[in-house]
Amino acid sequence: MESVTAKTPCEPDELRTLFLFEALNDDQLAVLCANGHIKDYQPGPICLEGQPATCFYVLIEGELMMSKLSGGRDIETNRTSQRGVYCGAWRAFTGKKQQNYDASVRVTKPSRFFVMDAPVFAQFMKDQFPMAVHLLDGIAVGTDRTRRIIDNREKLLALGRLSAGLTHQLNNPAAAIARAGADLRGRIAGMRHKVAMLADGTITAETLNALVRLQEAVAEQVAKSASQHLGAMETADREDAIGEWLEDHGIDGGWDIAPTFVEGGIDTDWLERISATADELGSASLEQAIRWINYTIESELLMNQIAEASKRISALVSDAKQYSQLDRAPFQVADVHALLHSTLAMFADRLNKDGSKEGGKDAKTITVVKDFDKSLPEIPCYPGDLNQVWTNIIDNALAAMRDEGGTLTIRTCREGEETIRVEICDTGPGIPDDVRNHIFEPFFTTKPFGEGTGLGLDLAFNIVVKNHRGDLRVESRPGDTRFIVLLPLEAPPATAILTDSEPE
Repeated sequence: MESVTAKTPCEPDELRTLFLFEALNDDQLAVLCANGHIKDYQPGPICLEGQPATCFYVLIEGELMMSKLSGGRDIETNRTSQRGVYCGAWRAFTGKKQQNYDASVRVTKPSRFFVMDAPVFAQFMKDQFPMAVHLLDGIAVGTDRTRRIIDNREKLLALGRLSAGLTHQLNNPAAAIARAGADLRGRIAGMRHKVAMLADGTITAETLNALVRLQEAVAEQVAKSASQHLGAMETADREDAIGEWLEDHGIDGGWDIAPTFVEGGIDTDWLERISATADELGSASLEQAIRWINYTIESELLMNQIAEASKRISALVSDAKQYSQLDRAPFQVADVHALLHSTLAMFADRLNKDGSKEGGKDAKTITVVKDFDKSLPEIPCYPGDLNQVWTNIIDNALAAMRDEGGTLTIRTCREGEETIRVEICDTGPGIPDDVRNHIFEPFFTTKPFGEGTGLGLDLAFNIVVKNHRGDLRVESRPGDTRFIVLLPLEAPPATAILTDSEPE
């Protein structure tokens, strides 16, 4: 890997000319020279991101370029010829020892470096600067602990908000089932009353059998009508026609039951059929037949409501399982659209197909637009972590549009041959330039004190960039803010998956 042309001993006087070592005494410089050496490099790589961190490098002369992997591409982060700039295993002395290089370094022209093996450099730091090492260890450990605590709190807060929304969503269909069940009990009681009339001879067995056959035909019609959706004008016209027919045939309260008949898909042709059946059964009046069929329609509609509410509960539970990924492997191949759908479902109390009332009843409408490229393949990823990314970004987008309303757009497409692109866009006021430069920094927040931890986007950035070897960007101007997530179509190396899955 290294394009080395020479390896020579170093001189203390030369090291003293570098700003990194200028304050060291003669003994310390002598230790450095005894344990390190000078290397000359031709243009090319010195160390590559993700490889074992074996050496600490200090530039004496020449030029180096640093880069980081993002979205499967090598992105230049720094280019410098400043003498004394260091790179490589510079964190080897900390308590949490540096295992791999965290960036790639390349020489752009012939250059000279002071080089020390990582274990030797670590021991030198601990021997010569024990207090500084302890301080840096404390800062690193304290920052990691604080970050982990706040990360967990951020996740719990998000889970709490989503759980409250999910509870609200489950409550609606559950309440609908309870109401329909109570009403159905009343309708069944009415049916029992009709059967009692058979027992005392009011209705003959022949009449009852004929009504039961008619009842089965009506039940089939109600089932068909469940998939039909009439407009307001057509519904009103049908209710008027049925109400007039029932009134003309002397049915008491006909106008009251007309909406039930229309909802069940029963029109005047059906009423004529019911009337003909009643005429054929001399012992049954039209009034009795109409009441019997009305009970049937009401019962079938109530059972339809129970079935639909039960399906809604099942769908919500399925979405919650997809979102939480509790029954799935941490790393797996997943459909990014299914993940986005399950996350949106968790916001359903604030988002629906017609918009939402984010922020309360007086808030403006937020419309949701999904522009999905259905040809995208499944991707290797941590689905639960990606759902956390969508959650944090969508939550911020809704907050940005809380006062004025707007449109939340989620778009997917392919970015080149090896990457997919997910955009989460809002039409809020935008992110000012001075804020945009800091939004991915840990603990940075523009929310009022106590409302935000400043770790939502930092967490999202780490999940996308570190865990998935992807990229997270933001583009913003008033009325158009876009968070762009780039995810590779190929899985990272197995060693990277194992490393990233370990807790920090």
